[in-house]
Amino acid sequence: MNQLQVLMLGPSLEQNGGMATVEKLIIKYSLPQIQIQHINTHDEGSIAYRGIVFGKALATFLWKLSSQKIDVVHIHISDGGSIFRKAICCVVAFIFDKPVLMHTHGAEFQVTYAKLPRRVQQFLSKVFQRCQGFIVLSESWQNYYVLNLDLNPKQVIILPNPSELPTEVPDRKNRTQISLVFCGRVGQRKGTFDLIKAFANLPDHQRKYTRLILAGDGEIEKAQQLAASLNLADQVTFLGWISSEKRDELLLQADVFILPSYNEGLPLAILEAMGWSLPVIATPVGGIPELVISNQNGLLVTPGNIQQLSEAMELLIENETLRLYLGSTARKNVEPLDIRNCSVRLADIYHSLSQFN
Repeated sequence: MNQLQVLMLGPSLEQNGGMATVEKLIIKYSLPQIQIQHINTHDEGSIAYRGIVFGKALATFLWKLSSQKIDVVHIHISDGGSIFRKAICCVVAFIFDKPVLMHTHGAEFQVTYAKLPRRVQQFLSKVFQRCQGFIVLSESWQNYYVLNLDLNPKQVIILPNPSELPTEVPDRKNRTQISLVFCGRVGQRKGTFDLIKAFANLPDHQRKYTRLILAGDGEIEKAQQLAASLNLADQVTFLGWISSEKRDELLLQADVFILPSYNEGLPLAILEAMGWSLPVIATPVGGIPELVISNQNGLLVTPGNIQQLSEAMELLIENETLRLYLGSTARKNVEPLDIRNCSVRLADIYHSLSQFN
């Protein structure tokens, strides 16, 4: 059988964040009959630098489409400027009559889209309607895109983010110190400041044997200042952005994972934490409530409700039996999302779309 040639467009594989992580997992675990080439359409830096990166990406894209046999174009899209960059890429693929698989990740796509002029919305809708496949991370996002961009439900594919599950998880019984862990961009959208305030509200006796660890880039200095103002400087640790190896070490030692976001797609960090058999405290935004179910594999709190967040933390710190039960169930629930299963599903999607070529 000939290899299926897939051209993947998305952010730099060296970039921080969930999109690049998903791209790397897809490439690493692609089946033998799938050959994936990646084109970097975005990288961190100045506006001028990002413009140069995208310009080079378009040139490479045009060259490959005109000189190579490409069966499917797989485009990863977020929010903000990514929407326009990827719309341009779609139009180029359409010109060459190539089937397009759009893969949405944007936690705040709906925010960006709602602010656009009506004519721009109509243009984007027309572009996305022409994509042969449109991957969304959850049922709630499927409903959003079908209703707001008038996509055909048959064109929309629900494919939750995959995760690389560890083969073994630690025994977390009889821990003398409890570690609460946050992984993500430090800032308002991820609820980082709410988390620090909620931690400050814990009873004194609990804080004596509990520590809060935050891993991720973003507004670290602002968060550190908040922690210091609440007399938490010695109890809250900021690691900055960490590698996947360091992340695994962190989750190995953790007891509870917390992500009190205001907007999300389907955070890879939650999937990774559940894979490590950790109970999750999160908010019912984006695709999260389709994965995290209160009192089954975690606890859900209202975004911005610091009291609820404190109470959820207090409960899991105090109740080891509940903590271990929720974590064990979380691991079982996330096993179907192992990247090996996702690779098989994605290969099927590629083959079905290649029929349009």
